[in-house]
Amino acid sequence: MHHNTEVKPVRVMGIKSLCVMRETEIRNQKSEVRSQKSEIRNQKSEVRNQRSEGLFSVFCFLSSVTRRSEKTRRFLTGPATSSGFTAVEILIVVVIIAIAAMMAIPMMTSAASFQIRSAANMIAADLEYAKSMAISRSQSFSVVFDETTDSYRIEDQDGTIIAHPVKKGFDYVVDFPGNSRLNKVDIFSVGFEPGSSDTITFDYMGSPYSGSGTSNPLNSGVITLQAAGTSTTINIEPVTGFIFSED
Repeated sequence: MHHNTEVKPVRVMGIKSLCVMRETEIRNQKSEVRSQKSEIRNQKSEVRNQRSEGLFSVFCFLSSVTRRSEKTRRFLTGPATSSGFTAVEILIVVVIIAIAAMMAIPMMTSAASFQIRSAANMIAADLEYAKSMAISRSQSFSVVFDETTDSYRIEDQDGTIIAHPVKKGFDYVVDFPGNSRLNKVDIFSVGFEPGSSDTITFDYMGSPYSGSGTSNPLNSGVITLQAAGTSTTINIEPVTGFIFSED
């Protein structure tokens, strides 16, 4: 005689251990961010030095041209009787403005590239956290994205926003415009298929679903970020829920 036995999901780890793991991930992210900042500062310093050398060379060249032009003008027309600007002087001003603009654009692009990499790493880590919570608590957890406000949040199976494990007293809501380190990043598009949903849900085994329930297994999941002309994507694979980003 056979007896039916109900197989219950196994709790993988306690919430306290999970919070410790998340805190460690955040510390590692901060360390990586500091390293990236240091690298960018070194690159900016090198670019400024190179551009300063180039600017000095241009000034020397234009000064030489100005002196020669002035000598030629005096030879042909005699002493100057007007206090107006010469064509060469106007040219110098235009060149200076152009060089200043060229120096500003790369620095803006570098800052945007740094922010978009940081944002992609943060989203990937938070998706992993939601998946780990689903496994450890044997219930579904969702990550809900809002393209309009460039933000996202983590909810439990009842649709309640969970508490942040590190920022005590705060809900788990990430708002890019409200973060000076990420305010250049735009959540350009979010697509979880089927249904083109802006919500992804992980069940007690860590498998991904499109939408707020577990009735539509994920076929594909792509989140696209943009900042100052650069873009990157975060991808979630079906079945396994494997998460990775790519430029």
